[in-house]
Amino acid sequence: ANLSVDILEMEIMPDHVHILMEVAPQFGIHKAVKSLKGYTSKVLRSEYPFLKTRMPTLWTNSYFVSTVGGAPLEVIKQYIENQKTSQRQKDKLG
Repeated sequence: ANLSVDILEMEIMPDHVHILMEVAPQFGIHKAVKSLKGYTSKVLRSEYPFLKTRMPTLWTNSYFVSTVGGAPLEVIKQYIENQKTSQRQKDKLG
């Protein structure tokens, strides 16, 4: 699927994902998120058929978007990679 999106970094958390992506301005963020959710849902359900009956939807309609503006991409990538580590530390302290 051509989503007009470049995924630069991604970290999968227990109940959400962090994705750093570059979206063509004419494509738009809302359309990019909607397409990404639709596509990943389709792929996951074809690969794991039990997901079809287990859950009505794999994704919620909500999402959080923040633009990185002038921030260096390496800094943002590092932040996303660190999410996993900080989550593990929280789990241990839990």
